This record gives sequence, C-alpha cells and structure tokens, in this order.
Amino acid sequence: MRVSTTRLALLGTGLALVATAVSATAAQAEDGGSGNITIDKVVVNGGKPVVVGTTHVVSAKVSVTASDDSGIAETTYISAYGPKPNYAQIWDDEISCVKVSATTSTCSGTLTFDPQASTGFVGNSAAATWKLGTLVSAHDADYIHRDAATTFKIQRYSKLTVNAAPEPVKKGRTVTITGKLSRANWDDNKYHGYTNQPVKLQFRKKNSSAYTTVKTVRSNSTGALRTTVAASTDGYFRYSFAGTATTPAVSAAGDFVDVR
Repeated sequence: MRVSTTRLALLGTGLALVATAVSATAAQAEDGGSGNITIDKVVVNGGKPVVVGTTHVVSAKVSVTASDDSGIAETTYISAYGPKPNYAQIWDDEISCVKVSATTSTCSGTLTFDPQASTGFVGNSAAATWKLGTLVSAHDADYIHRDAATTFKIQRYSKLTVNAAPEPVKKGRTVTITGKLSRANWDDNKYHGYTNQPVKLQFRKKNSSAYTTVKTVRSNSTGALRTTVAASTDGYFRYSFAGTATTPAVSAAGDFVDVR
C-alpha cells in the first residue's frame, strides 16, 4: 500500500494507516542491504536546522547520494522521524534522481512541515534531533537501507525585540533597555515568552559596524528583558540570543539612542 505523507503531522487515529505503512516498509528492509551498494552522502536542509514558526509552511530539501557498480535505480523512500509520534516521509514518486556518473546518482525530495495542517502539528516535543532513513536500490537489484543515514534538528522559530528609552538622552543619564524573547509554541500555534534564558545586551557606536557586549541579562517568567546603562555616546542597542538545541539564535534590530 502506498501512502504519501510529506506533511509532518500528528499520527493520531486519523493517520493510523500512515504508521502501518511505515512499519510495513521498515519491516521489509531492515537496516542492512545486499551487494556493494553504498550511501555516500545525505544532506537535509543544506546541513542547517529546520526552523518552523506558527503559520508558514517550511520545506526542507533532502538529497541522498549513493553508488553501485551497476548504477542507481531509485530511492524508494526517505523517512524522517523524531520523538513519537512525529514522522514525515517521501515516497519514490516524489523523489527525483540525477546521475552523477555511471555508478553514482543523487536522489532528492522535499519534506514539508506545516504548523497549520488540518491534521494538527506535532507539538513542542518535535523540537529535537531527528533521524533520517532511506532505502536505495541499484540496477542489479542490490539495495541498502539505513534507519539513521544522518540526523538533523528541528527548532522552534524565535523572535527578539528591543527598545531603548528615553530618546534623546543626556550624557550620563540612565538608559532603560527593554525587550522580549519569544518562540513558536506548536501546541497552540502562538508565540510564548522563552523564560530564564541568558541574553546579551550589545551596543554599536554610531558609524561603527561592530557590536560589543555590554552585559548579560536573563529573560523573566514571561520572556521579558529589562536592564539599564549609563548613556555615553550615540549608538545602537540590541539584544542578542545565542540559541539552544531547540531554538535558533536571534538578534534584535538595533535601536538608536541620541546622546546629547
């Protein structure tokens, strides 16, 4: 039975057939193979984490390069899976193969992640390291299957704001810098504050291109940021977050302060 599930979705009762098809496919081709066929390279999303927000569909290209002395016939499927019940799959009719040489081909397909899918998104547990498996066949019937040919990360899109006040300000007076660190929540498709995270306050002098770190502050229970500094010279303040395993790095656009 052929079931196509390129959209990442919660595998609940409505998608039980998908889970059955996946299990059947894996059972027919356990981690292993035959002959001298090899998987040479697997790349997901250009080697970068797949970052998903709350509204937009995110597509991640997957490429599998394999070799056999008889040449590569096809890649039957590409499977991406994270913490249960998260799963996404590309079948052979959605995978295109390009011959690199007489023995080597690169087969590519696209995984699609849609937080607004009618079947529902996978929830925040999907922000994790995923495994990517594949089954590749050669013209002489050799095959190779890997449950974890490579791994990749899925992360929750992050946002960061900043506001420096008052503007303008007299030299030596106090400047208060506020902001908020938030990230996508896939349980309700809204943005929630990312709490208790270290965030750098940085400053760039007017006519300079480089930011320097002034201090590090922590986001509070709602993701809010607040600190003060003494005004010294014209320039831009911003907050910068280094990221975590589940959430990408992000920097706010600089907020200019005119010091008089």
